[in-house]
Amino acid sequence: MNLHEYQAKALFRRYGVPVPDGLLITSPDEVGDVQARFPDGCVIKAQVHAGGRGKGGGVIVARDAAETAAAVKRLLGSRLVTPQTGPAGLPVDKLYAEPLADIDRELYLSLLVARAAERVAVVASAAGGMSIEEVAAATPERIHTEPVHPAAGLQPYQSRKLGFALGLSGAQLKAFHGILAGLYRLFLDNDASLVEINPLAVLADGTLQALDAKVNLDDNALYRQRELAALRDPSQEDPREAEAREHGLNYIHLDGDIGCMVNGAGLAMATMDLIKLEGGEPANFLDVGGGTTAERVAVAFRLILSDPKVRAVLVNIFGGIVRCDLIADGIIQAVGEVGVSVPVVVRLEGTNAEQGRQKLADSGLDLIPASGFAEAARRAVQAAREVAA
Repeated sequence: MNLHEYQAKALFRRYGVPVPDGLLITSPDEVGDVQARFPDGCVIKAQVHAGGRGKGGGVIVARDAAETAAAVKRLLGSRLVTPQTGPAGLPVDKLYAEPLADIDRELYLSLLVARAAERVAVVASAAGGMSIEEVAAATPERIHTEPVHPAAGLQPYQSRKLGFALGLSGAQLKAFHGILAGLYRLFLDNDASLVEINPLAVLADGTLQALDAKVNLDDNALYRQRELAALRDPSQEDPREAEAREHGLNYIHLDGDIGCMVNGAGLAMATMDLIKLEGGEPANFLDVGGGTTAERVAVAFRLILSDPKVRAVLVNIFGGIVRCDLIADGIIQAVGEVGVSVPVVVRLEGTNAEQGRQKLADSGLDLIPASGFAEAARRAVQAAREVAA
């Protein structure tokens, strides 16, 4: 789960990370409040769950009341397209205004889960304000990483090491350690998967300030982060993914034309790999889980078919915990409720597989049976091509 910038900065304040004064804007009627708060000009920033806002026109410098009003009118209620959103963009329902900053240098600072190292890692660079991916590709020597031992925690020498690498000295090193220590506590306390400041500005007076803030939370830990979970913004998510979450399904929309309904994340990934191997493109990742019901299978089918690009559906079920006859009931129920106008390839193996196959055969539905994994993927790709032809 992602937080908006204004939400992340409110969290930063709790942990002593210096951020600028800010004002949330949800209506054009609040332009006067912005001018009163920041009479010497401000930066108006679209609040969307995507990076690259500046490149997409979502960050506007306004130096007077007229420019502030124009920026709010332009952004509020629009859809912002950035390198990370795709062509459809994301809706802009909120803006965040901050005073203009007198910046001397821009740094990059983040904490993330380094899975290979089994550590929380601190990543820092003097090339702030740029895409960290571009810096890593062009000048990897400018990126500095410090893994934090989970038992020892963040150590002062690590802050000093990174601070020196960023060109900080004197009081800046002490301030940097305070910021980094606060971010590390924030990361652990709130079950974050990423905390990022880009840029961490060195202002003209030598002080440090987080001019941007990004916080991603671990969805699997939201049950113990109820206050933060309440900050979720469904408008920034794919409607299908939001509906799937409500029904306990794991669904991710993709750009292909072959819908996938699978039980188990590993089998789902393997299914998509085989579709690609056969020359097709998966339209989604969908794991119906191990304890699914016929009703949830019907919901899964509706989610898949709500994508107009889907030309075929591949149902690949291995009945370990879930029973194949229940999956068959769900398929029959979904076809009856939704109506299916695209080919459906079904592979059922495992617990009660024979009963499931028999139910489907007796249903009178126009389904394409498959006995093997590779055969199922091949038939799904072939069926999608025939529909497209």
